[in-house]
Formats: sequence, C-alpha cells, structure tokens
Amino acid sequence: MEKLEKAHPKRQVIAFIFMMVLVQVCSEPTTQYSILEETESGSFVAHLAKDLGLGARELAARSARVVSDDYKQRLLLDPETGDLLLREKVDREEVCSTVDPCVLHFQVTLEKPVQYFQGELLIQDINDHAPEFPEGEMLLNIPENSQPGTLLPLNLAQDLDVGSNGLQQYTVSPNSHFHVLTRNNSEGKKYPELVQDRALDREEQAELSLTLIALDGGSPPRSGTALVRILIMDINDNAPEFVNSPYEVQVLESSLPDSPVLTVFAQDADAGNFGRVSYGFFQASDEIQRTFSINKVTGEIQLKKELDFEKIKFYHVKIEATDGGGLSGKGLVIVEVLDVNDNAPELTISSLTSSVPENAPETIISIFRVGDRDSGENAKVVCSIPENLPFILKSTFKNFYTLVTESPLDRESRAEYNITIMVSDLGTPRLTTWHTITVQVSDVNDNAPAFTRTSYTMFVRENNSPALHIGTISATDSDSGSNAHITYSLLLPHDPELPLSSLISINADNGQLFALRALDYEVLQAFEFHVGATDRGSSALSSQALVRVVVLDDNDNAPFVLYPMQNASAPCTELLPRAAEPGYLVTKVVAVDRDSGQNAWLSFQLLKATEPGLFSVWAHNGEVRTSRLLSERDAPKHRLLMLVKDNGEPPRSASVTLHVLLVDGFSQPYLSLPEVAPDPTQEVEDALTVYLVIALASVSSLFLLSVVLFVGIKLCRRAREPSLGGCSVPEELFPGHMVDVSGTGTLSHNYQYEVCLTRDSGIGEFKFLKPMIPNLLVQDAGRELNENLHCRDSFVFS
Repeated sequence: MEKLEKAHPKRQVIAFIFMMVLVQVCSEPTTQYSILEETESGSFVAHLAKDLGLGARELAARSARVVSDDYKQRLLLDPETGDLLLREKVDREEVCSTVDPCVLHFQVTLEKPVQYFQGELLIQDINDHAPEFPEGEMLLNIPENSQPGTLLPLNLAQDLDVGSNGLQQYTVSPNSHFHVLTRNNSEGKKYPELVQDRALDREEQAELSLTLIALDGGSPPRSGTALVRILIMDINDNAPEFVNSPYEVQVLESSLPDSPVLTVFAQDADAGNFGRVSYGFFQASDEIQRTFSINKVTGEIQLKKELDFEKIKFYHVKIEATDGGGLSGKGLVIVEVLDVNDNAPELTISSLTSSVPENAPETIISIFRVGDRDSGENAKVVCSIPENLPFILKSTFKNFYTLVTESPLDRESRAEYNITIMVSDLGTPRLTTWHTITVQVSDVNDNAPAFTRTSYTMFVRENNSPALHIGTISATDSDSGSNAHITYSLLLPHDPELPLSSLISINADNGQLFALRALDYEVLQAFEFHVGATDRGSSALSSQALVRVVVLDDNDNAPFVLYPMQNASAPCTELLPRAAEPGYLVTKVVAVDRDSGQNAWLSFQLLKATEPGLFSVWAHNGEVRTSRLLSERDAPKHRLLMLVKDNGEPPRSASVTLHVLLVDGFSQPYLSLPEVAPDPTQEVEDALTVYLVIALASVSSLFLLSVVLFVGIKLCRRAREPSLGGCSVPEELFPGHMVDVSGTGTLSHNYQYEVCLTRDSGIGEFKFLKPMIPNLLVQDAGRELNENLHCRDSFVFS
C-alpha cells in the first residue's frame, strides 16, 4: 500500500504529454491522463485549463463541456478552477472487464467559437481481487500406467485484475508424486498443468488429495485455493477425439434463450464404459458458463441468455469429451455473434440554451452528439429537424451537431418553439430516436405602443366637479415585461394659449383623463390636445393620439332682456294710439340666452296685465300686440309683466315690466304717471325743461298738424267725405310696407327702434319724422315726460 501511495503522484507527474491544437476537420489531438481505479469521486484528475492553454475564466465563458464515449458521464469539469475531476468512483473491472490497458475516451467541447479536443483517461488497476477457481474441488482420474512426466492440465483460476496484479503462477502442496507448472494458453491466460514425478500404484494408494494454490503479482499478493482429488484408474488407452474441431458457428444476437447453437461429437475407440463419452466445458470462464449450456450426453450447446453484439462479438468455448475410463479429448467452438439493429440511436446534449433573444441571427441553441451502439449500417445515423422551423442543423465534428437559428426570431409572432430532433439509423428495420428541445424567445423592445384609436372624442358637461373622470385612453404594446409597460402623458399643445395643464390631467399608469376644474361652455366649447404612450424598454418607444374634449352646454344662464333695458334708472313707456286695430304691434321684447341649443330657445309669456285680454304676446318672438279694439273706457296707462323662459331642463327665466300709454294721436303728450314720484330737488330745473318742451312741442305740433290735415283732406276728398270730422284715419294712412306683409302681424324690418336715455332730466327729447321715402310724411307725436322717466325718442317709418 505504501508503494501505491508513492506511485500515485508519480503517475500523475508522468502523465502523457499534452498535445492539442485548434479543432480542424481532419485533426483530432488527444490528451492522456491516468488515475488509479477505486479513486474517490471528486478527486483531481488534471488541470485541464492549463493543458489546453486556456484560463479558467475562458473555459467558463466558452461553456466547456466534457462528454465520455461510453455514454456515462464519469468526468466533471470545475468551471471555476478549470480542473478535471472524477464525478464518481471508477471500477476498472466494471468499465473494461479484462481489457488491458483500460482507456476511457472523452471529448472536451467549447463554444464561441466551437472547438473539440480528444482526451483519454487511463484507469490503472490495483490489486483488489484475489484469484478464484470456478470450482472448489477438481477430480482427476489417472490410469495407473501413466508414466512419469505425464502432464495433466487443470482448470485455471480467474483473477479480475490485470497486468502484474493478475494471476501470475500456480503452486501445489508438497507431495512425492506431482508438481505443478504454470502455462500460458492461446488467449494469454495462465493455467496450471500437473506434472507426474513418478509412477503410480493403485494398489499402494488409490487416491491422492492435493491443494492447488493460485497467486497473483500484487503487493502483497493475493491467492486462491482449490482441492485436487486424483483417482488412480485402471488402464484406458484411448481418449475421445472431436470430429470437427474447431467448430465455427454464427448466432444472431436476437436469438432467444434456450435456442440451440450447435451439437458437438467426439469418438472413442474403446468399448464398453471406456468408450462411453460425456461432454462438458473445459476451463470455461464465468461469462461462458452464464451464456451457454451443454448437454453431457448429446453434446448439444444451447443459449442460456440473450447475446449482445455491442458487448461481446466472439466467444471461444473450449469443450471436453471424457470417456468412461477418465480419458478426455479437448475441442474448441468459435461462436460469432451477428449484429442485429436492436439499439436505437442515442442523442447526448452537451450544451443547451433555453432562451434566445429575438432579432438575433445565427444563435447557437444546442450542441449535441449522436451515436448508435450497433455496427455497420446499423450504426450509421442521420439527423434532422422539421423544415417549418427557423432553425438549421450543422454537422461540426465527428458525430457532433450544432443547432442554430436560421434567421432572426420574432417573439410577437411566436414566443416558444418545440424543436423535435429526429435521429434515425440505416438498419433494417430503421430505429428512430426523438428528442424535443423547448426554446423560449426573449423579448426585445421592437414594438412601439399602439393606441386603440388614432383619435378620441370625449364629452363633458360644463360646471363639472373638479377631478371628474371624463374618459380613458388605452394603448397596447405587443412586447412583454417592462418593454410592454406603458406610461401615459400629456403632450404640449400646439396652441400656446391653451392652459392644458390647468384643464386636464392624466393617470400615467392607466390612461384615465380627469378635468381639473369646472369648464364653462360659454367660455370654451371644445379643445384638442395630444397624449403620448411610452413603454419602459431600452431604448423606450412611444406613440401619440389626438384627444378632442367637447364641452356640453348646461342650462346655467337665465335669459337676458336687451329691450326694454331693465337696469335703467327709469322704465321706458310704449305709446299706443287708441285707434289701433287688433293685432297692432305695440312693442317687441328682445332677449338673449348665453346657452346654446334648446337651452337658448326662448319663449315669451304674459304673466300679468292691468287690463287682461287687451294685450297678447307672441310666444316665439316676444312681439306684444293688441288683442281687440281700444275703447274710451280703457285706462290710459297699462302695466304689463312678461316672463321670458328658456327651454332648458330645468328651465330658467327672467321677467320684464312694460309700461304702455294710450294716446289719441302721436301728438298727444304723455300723461303723468302717478306711480312715479317727482324729485323735489330738481323742481326748478324740471320747470325750465317743461317750458322748453312745451315750446318745442307747440312748433312741432303746428307743423305736424298741417301735414296731417293736408293728407287728411286729400284722403277725404277721395272718399267724398264732406268734412274732416266725418273722416276716420284708416290703416291705409301708412304705406303698405309699414304694416304686416307676412300675415302674422309683425312689422316689417324697416320698423326701427331708437331709445334715448336722459340723465335725470325728466324731460323727453323729440325727434321729428325723417322722410325716408319721397313725398311721404308721417307725423310723430311727442310725449310728455314726468320726473325720472325715460322715453321713446321717436318712431321712424321707412
């Protein structure tokens, strides 16, 4: 054991000289190492990185792999140190049986770039097995007439060790009749041969017992023993002989157990019991005894178990024919095992990448090796993958293949591929092996977010509450992970005057839009802005969409009366001639509404009047007209309360008060309105104003009266009236374009209003009629104003 411990490091020091160059098609450098069998798992074999001329980090970076030829992964590569280690304890007898030297072939594969290195691991034998005889007792029948120097071959012992640790010699216990010689048979195995030293005398001693010892060459040596019983027989001078030795036979490895192999036959010239032959195996190994059986009587050899061409291709079976006298003849049967395609191809993955980024061309997915344990055509294999996949197979070295992407992948089209590699041999029938590799396509940020619509229209009612959710925009990204995480934002508006940041806010995570403050339709009916969607990829991609916000009108404005003005210091009074016909247009209330649509549709209604039934108002245009003829009993002053209402929900309204003064003609001055109190502080100023008005009214009245009389005389003459007093003033006094020409009683558009406002004078100002059409004059009646009253300046007809 001490010698072994000293020899162990020495053997590693004198390991085979490392020879390795870059892998080419025609060169396969081989590096050799050695270890002792039964070395513990994890033991150091060699510093592979140093032998390959590479650094440990380079081995890890290039995904170094170690693959053994016997389809068992017995070696392990430490990627941190670059050391080659044993994965498991190695038993030389299990790996190589009796083969010597025992060499385990392996390959080292590197990626980026792909390289291959051949290596051999020599498994050195240790003396861990003692020689063993197949039987603990051997029986020899020796005729008593055998002469000194007779050689008697004995069954050999089996030692699983090889070399110097294997079987070296045989010895026999001390005796005066025999000694033993150690011989080598045709297979190189040592067997014992007993040599007779002197003549035998059955009457003196009929049986001898010897101890046969088998010694190996280990240190210390191991031994095995067997008892040899020698029976001294009567003379039998003819030994059996095989007729056709050696026998040669071929057997398919697919033959079933108990199948016949062949029948041997031996002849013996003796007669009787000495001529009766029995058959058996001679010096048969354990493997032969487990595989074959022989009929002692008939000599038929049969299979005991199935054959395996991949393990043993030939069997050399020694047979023995023994007659009744104990003489025997030896023969040989050579059994050739014929290969049958009974092994499917095998595929060994040495490198595998389970995830590949999209848009990356010619990426290595896997490196693998294929093989078949059969031989000949049965061992030739072809490898393929489906044609409809963007991958190709490349044959790189010996039986190694590389699976690479043929073109850039698109994760959005397909995120996962199941690649089935089919390996078929060329035997009959063909055997096929399938291996499926799943490849995930990892995402690359190559898709910008896409809005569900290019533009969005959102409606919000005015006077909304702050932070009101008005709508949601949505975008999708066909990428995944952070590349598909979308952030929404408001973009700067094209209109710099639009205060977008104070109107709208957006939730960056879900795209919800909120109105920050109450909107006013009357100020802003609609506005547009752009929103952006940006993913979180590297680098980020974005897109934008147009959002139009339409403000819906709410009925939040009451009607506003433009005429008559209600905010004046004194109301206006409308003049109505007592001779007015039914349907006479007294005045028209003008009102507007800042709302829109039906919220701005106005309707007019007479709520209250001094004389019910005398006036009516048109609901749609606000025209106030007489409903009947006036009489002397009607009060001279009338007060009308009108309601202006919109069509909103709920409706809003405004009221207006009209003052109507009945006059006999347009020249009659205004009557004092008792409900308006005079201002005592302005009595002196008002008196002067009254005198001036009276003077002006007198002059104007004279002129107007002259014109009226002239026109009246002309008309009366046409009507053949005797006097002016018997003539009434008909509507024909006014030209046809001054009256209702549409049939609705509405004055023509030439009817103009003029409103004058005096600043606390209390005295009206008159404007005389202006002739709008040649040769047509219309009188204008003055109105007497009381204190703090506004007046209608004039009626102008054209």
